[in-house]
Amino acid sequence: MDKLVIGEIDRKYMEEAFKEAEKALQENEVPIGCVIAFENKIIGRGHNRTETLQDPTAHAEIIAITAAAEFLDSWRLTGSTIYSTIEPCIMCAGALMLARAERLVFGASDPKFGGCGSIMNIVAEKKLNHRISVTEGVLAEKCAGIMQEFFRKKRKGDHDEV
Repeated sequence: MDKLVIGEIDRKYMEEAFKEAEKALQENEVPIGCVIAFENKIIGRGHNRTETLQDPTAHAEIIAITAAAEFLDSWRLTGSTIYSTIEPCIMCAGALMLARAERLVFGASDPKFGGCGSIMNIVAEKKLNHRISVTEGVLAEKCAGIMQEFFRKKRKGDHDEV
């Protein structure tokens, strides 16, 4: 498959991840969304739910991994591609490694918590027995924009407008 086709597919699935981020925004959660694709089909979706569930592990990627594993009836997500609007944190990067995901596509980098190149690069760590191919920057401005708007409103105290 050529890069143009891959790019179109990546944008299509990132738009789906962005829809999940919008759901998080509506729930007054940090607006991060994730979908997992396998054999040209979305098998897992998630958006941040840490506040709603009062669970520090309820990140978009973790929720999507759980849904995908349930769909496949396997914890191994071999052959899957993860689409996350923001670079996964260290916890989520570790979970993606443990799930044996094949590829990660993310929108915007996360210089404060990013575990896929910004702070650490868990998915490329040579000491681990698995690595994940990474494509970054797909719909980066759009993905960063929703985060910036969310935190701008939080700083202003516009909690109800988020």
